[in-house]
Amino acid sequence: MPHTVLLAEDDRAIRNALERALTLEGYRVTAVADGVEALAQAHRSRPDVLVLDVMMPGIDGLQVCRVLRAEGDRTPVLMLTALVETADRIAGLDAGADDYVVKPFDVEEVFARLRALLRRAAPVAPDPEPVAEEAKPDTSGRFVEAAGLRMDPQARRAWRGGRELELTRTEFELLELLIRHAGIVLDHSTIYDRIWGYDFGPGSKNLAVYVGYLRRKLDEPGAPQLIHTVRGVGYVLREG
Repeated sequence: MPHTVLLAEDDRAIRNALERALTLEGYRVTAVADGVEALAQAHRSRPDVLVLDVMMPGIDGLQVCRVLRAEGDRTPVLMLTALVETADRIAGLDAGADDYVVKPFDVEEVFARLRALLRRAAPVAPDPEPVAEEAKPDTSGRFVEAAGLRMDPQARRAWRGGRELELTRTEFELLELLIRHAGIVLDHSTIYDRIWGYDFGPGSKNLAVYVGYLRRKLDEPGAPQLIHTVRGVGYVLREG
């Protein structure tokens, strides 16, 4: 069964071109021109993924995302933005978006990012013998731990010490990858391939934005930084 996409874009030319491309790629697309209709359609049709333009009249894409997240809706959201400043892109992530594409974009990049979001949103078969969180943390294999961080991939929860971290889907996937390879430098291409399923090339700032945002959520006053940049190579998770 084809995945359903809700596309909200006020530029008619972009909306029509992207709707056509997504349809040819095999998606079932509902396209709207503003945030008000996007919210109505999201409530009505429950799409598999949303593609939202940031700048729309009335209710913009950021507000659409905030409303859905406040309602507990975790449908993956891909933002389309003409804003290139890091602070603007962080605003989208802070609103609850899972990923973004900067205009003008290559449609193949949009496809790659949608595939990655849908893969991560796919339901995971439940553990046939659930283990109570505090009952057997050392033997169940449920938790992943390194550098003072602890994750429960099944429940999608993470902690630094006793503080639970509020992470988006992409942030969680990135942190899990770093924890599972703690002490090992992961190059940019490897991270792009494992998280997004596509290497966006050396000119992309996407990974740096996510690492920066993840650091803001992880770092604590007086505590050592955990994610380190290895210039020209990639990133590594370690204490100190």
